[in-house]
Amino acid sequence: MQRQGKGRTPRRPGPKKASSTEKDPVGVYCRIRPLGAEHEECCIEMISSSTIQLHPPDGLKANRNGEYKEVQYSFKKVFGINTSQMELFEDVAKPLVEDLIHCKNGLLFTYGVTGSGKTFTMTGSPGEGGLLPRSLDMIFNSIGPFQAKRFVFKPDDKNGMEIQNQVDALLERQKQDNMQSVPKTPSSRQRPDPEFADMISSDEACKSENVDEDCCYTVFVSYIEIYNNYIYDLLEDAPYDPIRPKWIGGATPVRNNELVPPQSKILREDQNHNMYVAGCTEVEVKSTEEAFEVFWKGQKKRRIANTQLNRESSRSHSVFTVKLAQAPLDADGDHILQDKNQVNVSQLCLVDLAGSERTSRTRAEGSRLREAGNINQSLMTLRTCMEVLRENQMCGTNRMVPYRDSKVTHLFKNYFDGEGKVRMVVCVNPKADDYEETMLVMRFAEMTQEVEVARPVDRPICGLAAGRRHRNQAFRDELSRRLEERGGPSNADDPVLLNQLMESLPALPPCELVDPADDQTLPRLIEVLERRHHIRQIMTEQFNKTANTLKTMLQQFDSQLSAKETFLHDQRSRLSEKDKVIINQKSEIERLEKKSKTLEYKVDILQKTTDMYEQDKRSLQQELETREQRLQRELSEKKRMEQRMQGMVTDTRLKWEKECERRVNAKQLEMQNKLWVKDEKLKQLKAIVTESSHAAGCPPERPEKPERPSRDRDRNVAQKRSASPSPKPTAPPVHPMHRRSHSAGGEKWVDHKPTSNLDLDTVMQPIIPNAIKVSTPNEKALSKCHMYVLRHQELASDGEIETKLIKGNVFKTRAGGQAVQFTDIEILKQECPIAPSRKRRSGSAEGSTQIEDIENRAPAASTSSSHGYQKRRKP
Repeated sequence: MQRQGKGRTPRRPGPKKASSTEKDPVGVYCRIRPLGAEHEECCIEMISSSTIQLHPPDGLKANRNGEYKEVQYSFKKVFGINTSQMELFEDVAKPLVEDLIHCKNGLLFTYGVTGSGKTFTMTGSPGEGGLLPRSLDMIFNSIGPFQAKRFVFKPDDKNGMEIQNQVDALLERQKQDNMQSVPKTPSSRQRPDPEFADMISSDEACKSENVDEDCCYTVFVSYIEIYNNYIYDLLEDAPYDPIRPKWIGGATPVRNNELVPPQSKILREDQNHNMYVAGCTEVEVKSTEEAFEVFWKGQKKRRIANTQLNRESSRSHSVFTVKLAQAPLDADGDHILQDKNQVNVSQLCLVDLAGSERTSRTRAEGSRLREAGNINQSLMTLRTCMEVLRENQMCGTNRMVPYRDSKVTHLFKNYFDGEGKVRMVVCVNPKADDYEETMLVMRFAEMTQEVEVARPVDRPICGLAAGRRHRNQAFRDELSRRLEERGGPSNADDPVLLNQLMESLPALPPCELVDPADDQTLPRLIEVLERRHHIRQIMTEQFNKTANTLKTMLQQFDSQLSAKETFLHDQRSRLSEKDKVIINQKSEIERLEKKSKTLEYKVDILQKTTDMYEQDKRSLQQELETREQRLQRELSEKKRMEQRMQGMVTDTRLKWEKECERRVNAKQLEMQNKLWVKDEKLKQLKAIVTESSHAAGCPPERPEKPERPSRDRDRNVAQKRSASPSPKPTAPPVHPMHRRSHSAGGEKWVDHKPTSNLDLDTVMQPIIPNAIKVSTPNEKALSKCHMYVLRHQELASDGEIETKLIKGNVFKTRAGGQAVQFTDIEILKQECPIAPSRKRRSGSAEGSTQIEDIENRAPAASTSSSHGYQKRRKP
């Protein structure tokens, strides 16, 4: 048993210099779709076989110059509205099929706006087959006689191809036959698909003439779609009902009353840096009908939807890949050469891109809107990649091409790197409504034509002699003819009988003559040849006897057959009449089958459309319920906000009423305090005058201290100010000769008390209401206050600690900061009352002492001293 061989997809050799690498531009073709109605306005005119002109529609605004601009675009070839599918195939797809047979890869994709005829160009319709069925037909017409048996070529999981020997291939075929639950009848295998048979007529069939007859070929097909930037295998064996498919959201079938999520595939890179879809199903096909049946199986699973612009709009990009594996025959021309280096795999990718669309025109919502966004994003990535490739080639830059931004560009990046030819068919709709979208498509096509792709290299030539298959077939035909002439068996191509016949003859002795006088070699050779001749005569006599016996047997059979032939003649006459009836019935059956398949397809489309409408109805109902709930929430929120605002207005009104009342009361109290102070001054003056007039007599009685206005009312008002801002602190009554401190007001203060200060046990403490106490001044605290005070402690001359309150005003600077201007200084100091430095004055007979206040004033600062209490500035 020979070792299995493995083939891989051919790859171009290592990178060469740009000057020696031959490149070809991307072939861009244009096809114009006929208008849907005769009265529609047309905006495209075909000027020549390679040029079209776009006319702005009547409703379009003029440009900046006030004139309508007509633009011309050139292509490799333009196909008008009367172009047949066969003419399009001859110019676009046929060269790619020729390259596929000669081990070269190819990429063909259709591009355009939605409803421009891309799917019709690629697939076609009954009676007008598109590029895909015609490519399949040409491939099998060319390699039909040279195909290998099934399972001789077997794809691996790494984008390669393995070669199995005849025994393993036979076991695989038997295993496959046993797995088929319902085997096909011979009649169904031979009868072609009626729908496909009408796509391509026998007159339009074509084939390649330059096919290497010394190779064996096998075709594998795969079909995938790229939906929402995810890759799905359309040939996966998933539960599917063709009459009533149960799709959830256009992407999920139902199996056993359970949802089966679609399994997306991933892209991988093989050892030759070629991209492929991992785990994709590859089906081996042996005829055009079988290949199209596989395609139609995947086409039924493809996602389509009804939009405002297209009744059957493709919602995904489809990629149908034809992979052709070929390997040369061995030197005898009988079996495939088991050499993995001689196996070549080429592939042709036929891509039907979904059309770009504007949601403002299609009015897509929900899942349709998401699909349109992903389609437009992938097409935008394709344009970006083309622009970067053109910039790198024309400007000599080395920018990275963003292939990985989309699955479409990532899958086909090898083609743009030189793995094969690239062809693009731009489909356009000449109606005026698509003018703006058509302009964008034309700009992209014009830019794509400037991109050059490296030309693929030719495959290496096999070192074996050409014509091996033909010589082997000629040898078999000649051997069969001779055996039939001798009356032997017709299976002369059996190698076992030939080997037995050769081994029955005596072996030839060595025949080297080293001496002209050698008289031993020739006699031995003559003796062996005579024996071989004698054996041949005996075998000839045996064959003659056997032939005579067979002749007698044949004469007997001839006599028997003559009687039976007369009987068969009668039966044939009867069968001929029956055959005519059967032929008529077959034609009627084929017509009905075709009609039934067409109706099934229409029913399938209608069912999908119905499911789509039902899903849209459910989504709209859900959206309506959601909006109603949102509206209810907004109304309740509005009511709560109104109630809250009413409460806030009431609270604010009450607060300001209390604040106004508080301010009025405070003003009244202030005025009463001023009156009381003036009264005190007048009484003191009166006391001084009275004291001077009675200086020699007894001391006058001390006048009673007038009562200060009652604060019961103020206290009652203060108790009611729980929700209002805190009022200004009311200064307690002081001695009329003392001044009132600036800190007694209602301003906001920054109380700066360093951490090094000591707490004194004095009765009087500097307490400042509404103050922000800080250990270090900062801009945040200063921005919130108007006044600033610094508590500074130092040691006096008598050894006591003296506390200075350095005060100032806070104001903003032009730069936006805060500054302090010091205006006053207060001193808090403890002294002994019996110190000699103090002045005494007797004020009574009991020797009681009164304390005299000493006050030094300065323009910028003031100093005050006290015996255990704080002096305040006079108001």
